[in-house]
Amino acid sequence: MSSYREFRRGWGVVLSSTVGIALGLSPVPFYTIGVFAPELAREFHWKQATIMAALLVMTISVIVVGPWIGWLADRYGVRRVTITSVALFGLAVMGFSLQNGSLLVYYGSWAVAAVVGAGTLPMTWTRAINLWFEERKGLALGLALTGTGLAGFLLKPYTAAAIAHFGWRGAYVALGIPPLLLSLPLALIFFREVPAGTVAGTPAAQPGVGLALREAVRDWRFWLIGIAFLPISFGVGGPIPNMETLLTTHGLRRDQVLAVVPFIGLFVIVGRLLGGWLVDRFWAPIVAALMLSIPAIASAVLSHGSATPVTAFLGIAGLGLAAGVEYDLLAFLTARYFGTRNYSSIYGALYGFFALGAGTGPMVYGRVYDLTKSFDGIVLVGGGLMAAGALLLLGLGPYRFPVHKIQT
Repeated sequence: MSSYREFRRGWGVVLSSTVGIALGLSPVPFYTIGVFAPELAREFHWKQATIMAALLVMTISVIVVGPWIGWLADRYGVRRVTITSVALFGLAVMGFSLQNGSLLVYYGSWAVAAVVGAGTLPMTWTRAINLWFEERKGLALGLALTGTGLAGFLLKPYTAAAIAHFGWRGAYVALGIPPLLLSLPLALIFFREVPAGTVAGTPAAQPGVGLALREAVRDWRFWLIGIAFLPISFGVGGPIPNMETLLTTHGLRRDQVLAVVPFIGLFVIVGRLLGGWLVDRFWAPIVAALMLSIPAIASAVLSHGSATPVTAFLGIAGLGLAAGVEYDLLAFLTARYFGTRNYSSIYGALYGFFALGAGTGPMVYGRVYDLTKSFDGIVLVGGGLMAAGALLLLGLGPYRFPVHKIQT
């Protein structure tokens, strides 16, 4: 039990990271675009694929700026980068309310939000987590990354209620307020990057231990992780933003859809905690192979031509578990195979693969729907891709920076 002392020292970092991740660039656009999509389609007569293509714009922007944000965090300190980004991201989300029907303005707004909000991605928050925690690194990462699950559970109904009361423009303003009023103050009070050599009494988590970015990209493990997470994130990321439309086409009423979809967030939380607990005890790639095979079943459930609230719930549960474990794994694998010396830079580079899959998935799913009026085939393809990506991770071999036991 001695290793749980880490939580007595680092609980504030975990708390601020959890809220910061929940209200950051990764979950906020991803979990709310599906709620806004019908409103934007109705007002501007845009197609589903046109609306979802915004996630690809965000992805490309993140791929370009992500490594630079990681470098800034490694060079000047993650606290400065994160706090600045949280404030700017909240304002950028409010700026979405100024849409005028121009796709240039629409996609430009997404690019701006991605650039200023890249510092709210897990690559910054999880750097601090990796420095504060060693023996319970997986659990600490899982707790912090439950923020995306909380976002999935709370932001959809929050956004729907805001649209009902204030219209979609007012809802964008309402969506930009929580980062400013919640995550920013918590980050200012609790979020700290500890000095080298002071992390729970172990030298293993010192910022100077590990590979430099240039060394990591010459390592075959870097490319194996990146290539594996590309289909994983495509298969997980494609159906979730389209879920409202997917379930509606399968015969569920709008009220039934709004009642069941937020449960994605709860199962993301379950996946985060379960995955974090497991990777502290078992080899992470085998955990990935097992947990990311579950969505294949979920995809089969969601590919049927009709649905009930029960079958929809089962499909959502499987996808939520997969979405829950993927972020944990990327952060954990980055630390265990490349160390913490240039963690943010390496994570930012690997996140580009993840973002490419997650960003193209919703657009591809939306395009298939526009052409066929069905998601059934692409959902099955996505499930198979998730399982294939998880199996690739089994080739990673032993950790290069294994757990350092804390002396008591």
